Amino acid sequence: MNIQKSDILNLIIANQYTNQRELSKASGHSLGIVNRSIKDLISTGYLDENIQPTSKALSIIQESAPQRAVILAAGFGMRMVPINTETPKGLLEVHGEPLIERQINQLHEVGIHEIYVVVGFMKEAYEYLIDDYNIKLIVNPDYATKNNLHSLYLAKEHLANAYIIPCDIWCGYNPFQKYELYSWYMVSDLVDNDSTVRVNRKFELTQISNASGGNSMVGISYLLKEDASIIRKRLDYFDNDPRYHDKFWEETLYENNKMIIPAKVVHSASIVEINTFEQLRELDSHSNHLQSDILEIAASALNTKPENISDITVLKKGMTNRSFLFDCNGTKHIMRIPGEGTDQLINRHEEAQVYQVIQSKGLCDDIEYINPENGYKLTRFLNHARVCDPHNSNDISKCMKKLRQFHEMKLKVNHRFDIFKQIDFYESLWNGHSSIYRDYEQTKKHVLSLRSYIDQYKGEEVLTHIDAVPDNFLFTTDSSGKEDIRLIDWEYSGMQDPHLDIAMFCIYSLYSREEVDHLISLYFPEGCTDTTRIKIYCYIAVSGLLWSNWCEYKRHLGVDFGEYSLCQYRYAKEYYRIVQHELKQIININK
Repeated sequence: MNIQKSDILNLIIANQYTNQRELSKASGHSLGIVNRSIKDLISTGYLDENIQPTSKALSIIQESAPQRAVILAAGFGMRMVPINTETPKGLLEVHGEPLIERQINQLHEVGIHEIYVVVGFMKEAYEYLIDDYNIKLIVNPDYATKNNLHSLYLAKEHLANAYIIPCDIWCGYNPFQKYELYSWYMVSDLVDNDSTVRVNRKFELTQISNASGGNSMVGISYLLKEDASIIRKRLDYFDNDPRYHDKFWEETLYENNKMIIPAKVVHSASIVEINTFEQLRELDSHSNHLQSDILEIAASALNTKPENISDITVLKKGMTNRSFLFDCNGTKHIMRIPGEGTDQLINRHEEAQVYQVIQSKGLCDDIEYINPENGYKLTRFLNHARVCDPHNSNDISKCMKKLRQFHEMKLKVNHRFDIFKQIDFYESLWNGHSSIYRDYEQTKKHVLSLRSYIDQYKGEEVLTHIDAVPDNFLFTTDSSGKEDIRLIDWEYSGMQDPHLDIAMFCIYSLYSREEVDHLISLYFPEGCTDTTRIKIYCYIAVSGLLWSNWCEYKRHLGVDFGEYSLCQYRYAKEYYRIVQHELKQIININK
């Protein structure tokens, strides 16, 4: 039975249609297709001469009827900044009703009461659903490091005759039915340039290139028992492959460049995926969740009303913070929101003092608001800005020149960044857990032994950026075409040996020994002494351990930095050995 016949048979059973024109309108298929399908359904014994379902039809539809649903609600919803700092996506209210409650009520309307909700981020906020709706929660502890493919993997035993539903979908009509005759994946008739699939004449979903535009992927799906069995096996395979940790569950549907289940096409106006603040505002301008404290703060700082803030887009999540870009009365701004556990890591009062000192020096971005209590920061957006390319010699030469100029200003604040104390501090945040590295204690002992050399040769302490990495050097161009470089993100700044900044640039860039030496030569065009160069090697080892410990703390919070974390630990070990080798060489030369 093809898609058209299945649709028509389903409509006849569910709504007792007998009029072909009504069936054509309800199904979206042409009158000719309806007439041919009814004729075939009669000849194959699914309909009688009065266009009524036979026992054969009733038997097959009972076998394929929906029995359960899995709602995926574990993710951060990062594009919902600034809302997602306060409310998980599934609980956003549209017209006074949380998205997930609307989905559950719509499922109940068609007799589906076996409902599983996979939760992770702010999982506690969903607990009330257990009592109010008798749903079952499945907790995804890896929501921060894995995508919804893993969430569905955790619910893999509940996929037979089941709807799979993203929690961020609002449906104007009930998209669920008492009867389903085939598996399907829902797309809309909206052309979406980010889509990777397009519906062909056979209602197949074929893969396309991102550049060509396809049908917008809604994400709701229905799986019959047979297809659920296939997906379950693929989930087992993909979930054990690290390459798929950041993938969507739809990866399991593809075979030979098309999905193994057909498309269900809906009108774009009837079903809306809410991924951004703007989309929520467009759907329901009176939603309670549009009353964001963060937007109130931004509006107050800019002396305007929240409704004048528009075009909100999330920026790439940083390693410490998340930020969003917005327009206000024709000018773009960036609002920074501290990330998880940041209050443990950063003294916001000290950060505010740093900005007081540097604001008029042409060093940083244009600060419009900073709160030393919670770390919220508002800056004017720098047009036509780009970050430093750590593998472009011209870029890094300019950055080292800028860094040297900053250091030679010899600015002062009343706090210092004690890198050795910070190593111990980050370790203390592990709450008694041992390091994931088996040789950590030995590595730490080696690194701490470098302190005597650093103390012997360290220079005058001045205000030092500490986080002077390529991503924090912004190249800007003004209206006249003049280039400038700004340093951003001064959260860790304090008094320290300025040469520590060179080491930080190196380890973030994952530089080789040769690249490290090249960077040193760019900072010291006059030449660098052996003692200073070895001291910078020491700082690389110490900084590697510092950020490795920081990564271990963030890992306990569910945030994993993958290769970056491992590389920092390797810097700690390898540059300790390099320092020992260099010192032996000097001793041998002096003999």
